[in-house]
Amino acid sequence: MPEVLKAPLVVEFPFTRSLGPVQSAFLTGLRERVVLGVRTADGRTLVPPVEYDPVTAEELRDLVEVAPTGTVTTWAWNHEPRRGQPLGTPFAWVLVKLDGADTGLLHALDAPGPDAVRTGMRVRVRWAPERSGAITDIACFEPYDGAAAQLTGHDGRFDDMVTGIVAPARLDYVYSPGRAQSAYIASLSERRTVGERCPSCHKVYVPPKGACPTCGVATSEQVEVGPRGTVTTYCIVNIKAKNLDIEVPYVYAHIALDGAGLALHGRIGGIPYDKVRMGLRVEPVWSEGGRYPDHYRPTGEPDADYDTYKEML
Repeated sequence: MPEVLKAPLVVEFPFTRSLGPVQSAFLTGLRERVVLGVRTADGRTLVPPVEYDPVTAEELRDLVEVAPTGTVTTWAWNHEPRRGQPLGTPFAWVLVKLDGADTGLLHALDAPGPDAVRTGMRVRVRWAPERSGAITDIACFEPYDGAAAQLTGHDGRFDDMVTGIVAPARLDYVYSPGRAQSAYIASLSERRTVGERCPSCHKVYVPPKGACPTCGVATSEQVEVGPRGTVTTYCIVNIKAKNLDIEVPYVYAHIALDGAGLALHGRIGGIPYDKVRMGLRVEPVWSEGGRYPDHYRPTGEPDADYDTYKEML
């Protein structure tokens, strides 16, 4: 049995969103070292502010300044900060009820250890040296034993309002392809393509999943397929990806390898993008030292008859 593989993977992308008037004022206020909440019809002040009352669903627009000082209502110690968290040394996650607010703001508290944190302790905002209109303009909270800060009575109107933010999203995880796909990857390193046959419906699945997605039964019989195949469907890519050194436009296609019961995807090369078509017969092209086909190119054979691949569209 081949070794089951595993590898660290990262999914990362920037998430861009526009801001409504309430969030725009809140983040612009942080840039200007002002903390704003929003007042509800029953007199509560919500921080962070929201655009609709969570109880009545009423639209909220009455902005009110609150103090950058407050009280810890609950907390948890973070022994091992992760990448992108507010502090690089151990810290406490805290809910802070700012003076003048009725709800808690979640952020980091810079403290020497868990023994220095307690519910009810007084804290204040530590502002970031450089601020752009984001929650990170609050670098963290810090212990504070002074008087409550004086307010300016700010109404939430600023010059050069922040109207949008870019929030990076990232997921780090370790992926294991399992027994079936480990064998598939190992065969690719030998420039072969191996699938698994379902003992019930007899379809050969490439890449194999270890079980038939139609019948739900385990698969173990290995079947070598290809290397040639047929283009079933395709698309023309016109947007260049940052991590691919491929000039656009290019074609990405579903390819039914000979003997397979499922089409896999691959890039089509060796032919103008506007000459690619359904039924085109192709073969893999391997780069030097490559562990999988770099792309597929035309074989020069006549196009496959539609009836031979229509079930794999």
